[in-house]
Amino acid sequence: MSSLGLYNYWIVIGLMMIGLYAMISRGNLVKKLVGLNVFQTAVFFLYISVGFVHDGAVPILTEGVSLYSNPLPHVLILTAIVVGVATTALGLALVIRIKEAYGTVEDDELQQMDNQA
Repeated sequence: MSSLGLYNYWIVIGLMMIGLYAMISRGNLVKKLVGLNVFQTAVFFLYISVGFVHDGAVPILTEGVSLYSNPLPHVLILTAIVVGVATTALGLALVIRIKEAYGTVEDDELQQMDNQA
């Protein structure tokens, strides 16, 4: 199988690298949260890609079907999406509180203020 046949895994790798780069290289806390969400989306795509079964049927017992798709990865991703939304909401709430307390959301300015105190 050619490497182009596995394009979804290349997309996963690209999204992971973009998300990781955004988390590491940016000093703005909101941009770090966006990078975290991009990385989470890459993980979701990875699990869905791994859970795909070629020519697999819906996991309902029917006559003449012997190959079924496993629903567990999809259920885990639904749970991970809910956790991701909650994590993002908590992160944004913390960014708002930091902005109110310090007047900035830039990481280097926050460290400088913390070192002065």
